[in-house]
Amino acid sequence: MKVVIAPDSFKESLSAEAVAAALAEGVRKAFPNAEIVTVPMADGGEGTLSAVLASARGELRYSRVSGPLGTEVMASWGWLADTRTAVIEMAEASGLHLVPAGQRDATRTSTYGTGQLIQAALQAGAHRIIMGFGGSATNDGGVGMLQALGAKFLCESGIELPPGGLALQQLAGVDLAGMDSRLQDVQFEVACDVDNPLTGEKGASHVFGPQKGATPSQVVELDSALGIYVDVVANLMGKDERNSPGTGAAGGTGFAAKAFLDASFRPGVQLIAELAGLAEAVEGANLVITGEGKLDRQTFFGKTPAGVAAVAKAAGVPTIAIAGTLGEGYQQLREIGICAAFSITAGPMSLEHACSNAAELLRDRAFDVMSVWALSGAR
Repeated sequence: MKVVIAPDSFKESLSAEAVAAALAEGVRKAFPNAEIVTVPMADGGEGTLSAVLASARGELRYSRVSGPLGTEVMASWGWLADTRTAVIEMAEASGLHLVPAGQRDATRTSTYGTGQLIQAALQAGAHRIIMGFGGSATNDGGVGMLQALGAKFLCESGIELPPGGLALQQLAGVDLAGMDSRLQDVQFEVACDVDNPLTGEKGASHVFGPQKGATPSQVVELDSALGIYVDVVANLMGKDERNSPGTGAAGGTGFAAKAFLDASFRPGVQLIAELAGLAEAVEGANLVITGEGKLDRQTFFGKTPAGVAAVAKAAGVPTIAIAGTLGEGYQQLREIGICAAFSITAGPMSLEHACSNAAELLRDRAFDVMSVWALSGAR
């Protein structure tokens, strides 16, 4: 019997690799002789880097870069030597978790450190750079990232703008003469499931600005500043990308990636599945087990269990999901190939207890599921 275990992380509890290991223990307890293949997964957000490196056996590297507010941080990134591919999780350099709650200010935070990670990848000889955009603290339209790559964003007097999205109110011109020439030989791919445009009510500032510390009045100012930014860029590039899906991702960094780096956007779980070799792992399997912290109607929209189930369904393999909790609408997931779903909580318990004991709960639930599977005659 072959079982493929391909879960996402359980946020604030276990990494995808740790979740997979716990589930594998439970499966092995019920089926000691089973062939178990673990494929830690992610959907392009938090945990993307660790999942890719665990599945693709990549190398974890570190670079000192500028954090969201300019303080130096040590950021990790991934290197897949065989394909000269770099994996950059934007949150490592420009993440919200790097800014204390009382200091969050979407008007000043910068993506400069993300650009420095791209520079490190270029220095390593990358031909392909994959970027995950989840968890950013920024709303600067990716300008900081581009500045780190050699672009200059200038005010009317020709002086470079200071960091932050609000400074874009003064943008009058862009000088690309100093952009790193190696960028022309690199394929950029963005793992992103956000389809928000850059500006407007569904844009970066209005939808994501408040969680990054922007007040209602600052949201309006930031949106206006991004509007000025895109006007200047459209005049420079001859193309207006402000309404393209995904340009509002990561405080508008999606716009910078599309307009200046010619990046392609792909659903995160599809991209991670490809890097991890999930389709190959599923070949010949009897069962696939996936999971995430909460399984509900939102799982349909690009979350890991939905993507894993799609790969398994294409191979004719049934999928079972094990989650921290089951939310409203989880039953509808049968439509996409998840045959059954289970919660790790066996009874009333606090979130703190569930998180701190997640590994044990996952192991026990996997054993329960596989014990029932054994009664069906599966071997």
